[in-house]
Amino acid sequence: MSVARDEVFTQYIEKVQSRVTALYRETEQFPLNHSHQLAQTLEELSLAVEELHVAEEELLAQNEQLAAANHIIEAERQRYQDLFNFAPDGYLVTDMNGVVLEANHAAVALLHLNQSYLIGKPLVAHIPPAERVAFRTLLNHITRSRRIEGWELTLQNRRAAAIVVSTTVEVVKNAEGLGVGLRWQMRDISDRKKAEATLSQLQAENLELLEADRLRAQLLATVSHEFKTPLNAILGFSQVLMAQFDGRRDFKSTKMVQRIFHNGQHLLGMVEDMLNFSRLRADQVELNLETFDLTEMIVTTLAELESLAQQKALTLKTQLPDHPVVVVNDRGRLRQILTNLISNAIKFTDVGQVVVSLEELPDDRLVLQVKDTGCGISPEDQQHIFQEFWQVHDARNTIKGTGLGLAIVYALVQVMQGTVTVDSELGQGSDFCIELPQSVAPTQNHPAACRPAL
Repeated sequence: MSVARDEVFTQYIEKVQSRVTALYRETEQFPLNHSHQLAQTLEELSLAVEELHVAEEELLAQNEQLAAANHIIEAERQRYQDLFNFAPDGYLVTDMNGVVLEANHAAVALLHLNQSYLIGKPLVAHIPPAERVAFRTLLNHITRSRRIEGWELTLQNRRAAAIVVSTTVEVVKNAEGLGVGLRWQMRDISDRKKAEATLSQLQAENLELLEADRLRAQLLATVSHEFKTPLNAILGFSQVLMAQFDGRRDFKSTKMVQRIFHNGQHLLGMVEDMLNFSRLRADQVELNLETFDLTEMIVTTLAELESLAQQKALTLKTQLPDHPVVVVNDRGRLRQILTNLISNAIKFTDVGQVVVSLEELPDDRLVLQVKDTGCGISPEDQQHIFQEFWQVHDARNTIKGTGLGLAIVYALVQVMQGTVTVDSELGQGSDFCIELPQSVAPTQNHPAACRPAL
């Protein structure tokens, strides 16, 4: 259009120049006294024409600059149009009433519509009926607030399930500052909302499990404590009865009372295990640290368990340093750990031996091992043996416990800032290895984790 205008302007100048030339020729026919004045006029007119030519050149140059600027503007417009069309989020432009004027590809994909079915239609048509009143209310509010961010909006697709989008709406203003439209940015957050709902459900279930675990621990502690009183009475009266019977004359009665006594002791041990475990779970165990010779304690503990090994014709062996190994630890708790491991080794060993060894390591650490030649533990069971109430199923084991012995061992070792591991193979025996600091550092709160991270 500017080129056509330039051509008309050029033609007009050429006509003016032709007319000036014609006027020069006509001046020769005028009298001399008038020709000078006329020639001067024509000369001025010729100068004006030349100035018009200069102006023409400047105009052509400006037109070229304008054409280049228009080309740049068109390229920028196309670039922004492409950014709009191919943006990952859905973008809409509507009038102030929410009628769609423009929509990019992502917005069309969100609604599963062809663009022709979306342009010119009110956005409220894609809102579920139950939410349309709230949508119109917020639409009216936008004109006053000018911008709303993070508005969670449900969109009803034609051929898919409803989705939830996070929406930002901003008013588009004209030169006078009046709102003439709305710009919408929509991001699908359906997956995030589902994940949040799942997380919320898991948190609620976790709270229920924690409460159930707390109630279980409380029940164990309460019931176990209440069991101890009658059990102690049963054991006491059993000992009185055994003292009154003559084993040779009242053999049958003596055996019955002995059975009552031994089973009562077994039951009392189970109750003590449950009490210990409930204290560990409640983080109520504090170590009574003292300095003592660990080799002497190992020898004493083995001597007390010798009778159990003799009943099964097993050999108890030690591999200990030939000098005292002085440690700082809780003597009673460490003895409880050793007793549980040796008792288990004897229980699951029919032929062979149980070996207890002690080795000093660098950095003031030591390793305590209990190794047997028993039935061994399968790899599947090894993953669970330190968990509470878990027992290795063995048909030869007629005496069942609580399944808390190794769980208590694991928890106590953790309290002592050590580690416990097992190396075992079916039919080849088991090797329990405990690594501890030679001097346990006193702390106010000992973390008593009751099961390992497998």
